[in-house]
Amino acid sequence: MPEVYVKSTRRGKDTLVAVCDAKLLGKTLEGGRVPFMVSKSFYGGALAGLDETLEAMRRATICNLVGKKIVKAAIEQRMVHEAAVIYLGDIPYAQIVVL
Repeated sequence: MPEVYVKSTRRGKDTLVAVCDAKLLGKTLEGGRVPFMVSKSFYGGALAGLDETLEAMRRATICNLVGKKIVKAAIEQRMVHEAAVIYLGDIPYAQIVVL
């Protein structure tokens, strides 16, 4: 069942995977230092399930994640440490960078 939007972009040797929970696409999140826009141009790829999204994230060198579903899944898969998550109001946000 599609739960998130996932968009992959390749630049040179890097692959960026941007993921947001489906209900957040196009919204502006308040509660951080500045408003955070979950833009369709950055996050608006294909609707996907969590399993296929996590697989795409494993192949990426950079991931941007926003939303309760995807951040929770990344924590459960040990891809993100819970202490590395920031919150935009009550919405979690995390990044993964593979060096």
